Parts: sequence; structure tokens; C-alpha cells
Amino acid sequence: MSDTGKELHFVMVHGFGHGAWCWYKIRTLLEASDYKVTCLDLKGSGIDRSDPNTIFTFQDYNKPLIDLLSNLPENEKVILVGHSAGGLSLTDAIHRFAKKIHLAIYVAANMLRHGFVTPQDYKDAVPDLSKYGDVTMMIYGAGADKPPTSMIIKEEFQSQILYHLSSKEDSTLAAMLLRPGPLRAFAGVHFTEGPDADSVPRVFIRTIHDRVIMQEQQDAMIRRWPPSQVFDLEGEHSPFFSAPADLFGFLLKGVYRYTARMQKQSCRSMIISKMWLHSD
Repeated sequence: MSDTGKELHFVMVHGFGHGAWCWYKIRTLLEASDYKVTCLDLKGSGIDRSDPNTIFTFQDYNKPLIDLLSNLPENEKVILVGHSAGGLSLTDAIHRFAKKIHLAIYVAANMLRHGFVTPQDYKDAVPDLSKYGDVTMMIYGAGADKPPTSMIIKEEFQSQILYHLSSKEDSTLAAMLLRPGPLRAFAGVHFTEGPDADSVPRVFIRTIHDRVIMQEQQDAMIRRWPPSQVFDLEGEHSPFFSAPADLFGFLLKGVYRYTARMQKQSCRSMIISKMWLHSD
């Protein structure tokens, strides 16, 4: 691995109800290639002990990622990778910490420039699982007469919807570790435009056999906020389980294209500077 590769720091952000644990295969592959990897548990997720029924805002839920970016050394940047609802965490970070981000990679993820603002945003990004029947279990942490505070896909439907191309071992692991996600944190979440948001290159990895965020939804988000690169992965909604080698390859492909472009721009700037210095 080159020195350039060793300098790159991947920050992995899970989706709704998941945790840092879902990246275990991708983390292994990246670290074996000498990349630095941080897998976060957002609030109320993974081994974070917060009760998801007490998380009221997206700012509270996304605080672990924001804290990480806030505490980075002045000249350090990271590569953000977000899965599913983790795409909202990436977009929040892009608007608030663009200068701390090399690249944002959305893996079958919500990629909405301003969050849930218009009816089209909901149509494009909210999963419609109704064809599978009554698949969700709602938790009413504020009382039965109040709106639900968290939600989880029932265990008997998880493999069919989330992990239908994954091994039995991985779907069993997920069933043991999934937690209800904080519904109120996602209600109407929207983002204020950051001054440097457009400076962050974005990559979208489209999952062709997704049963959660359907192909037409992924395509609509890509059309409405076009990324710099799009890759098609022959996988389900959870390619970190079912197609880790392919996902790893697309992560590196996106990074290499970005670094090659940056190196080309740097060389061009050096040439222009030398021409200017010798113009007299």
C-alpha cells in the first residue's frame, strides 16, 4: 500500500436499527489494505446504551458523527460511507463539515440534498414494505395513546427483506444485534444548505436487487442530486454481508478516481504556478 493509501481514513455510518457491527467484513478488508477505519454507533444504536425511545431529534441521533468531525485535527479529512438511512447522516455532515470530508459514498442510501422537505423526498427515500404484509413492530415508549417512538422489522421478515442474498450466518447475526430505530429522530428531518456543500464529491452505489430502497427510488435520488460517480452492485440492500468483495472494490474505485482527479488538478496548479513565476 502506498503512503497515499495509508493516509486515507474511512468513517462507516450504519443505517436504521443497525450499528457499527454491520461493517465487520468491510472493515477487515479495508484494514488489511492498510486503510484507517472508524465504524460508528450512532445514538441508540449498536452498543450505545441510549434508549432509542428517548431520542427526539436527528441532531441528537447523529451526534457521534458530528463529534468525530468536530474533533478531527485541522488539516485532516475523512471518507464518509453511509448505508441506507445513514445517507442522511452523511448529508448532514456535508452541509456542516464540508472541509473535513474528502468524499461521501452513499451505499443504497438516502441521498436527499435537504432531507425530507417535499412530498417527492418522501416518495424517493421512504421504503414501502406494504407488499410484504405487517412487517414492522412499533414501540410506544411515550404511552399507547401517543405516536410510536421506535420501530424494528419483525424478525420473521428480516431475512426476506433486508438480507435475502446473505448467508444464514449473517442474517442470524443481524437478528441478534438489530435494535429498534428512533422514529422521532427521522420525522421531518431537513438540513440547512452549507456554504461548501457542493465542494464534496459524492459517489452512489446502487444495489440492483434491493427490496428496501427500490431501484426507481435510487434512480430518482440520483437524478435529483447527481453524484460524481455511480456504480451498480449486483446485490441486496445489505451488500456488506452478501457482496463484501464487490462493495470493497467499488469503495476503492470511487476513492482512486477521486484521488487521481485531485492529483491531476494539483499537477495542473503546479504547472500554472511555474508558468506564472517565469512569465516575467
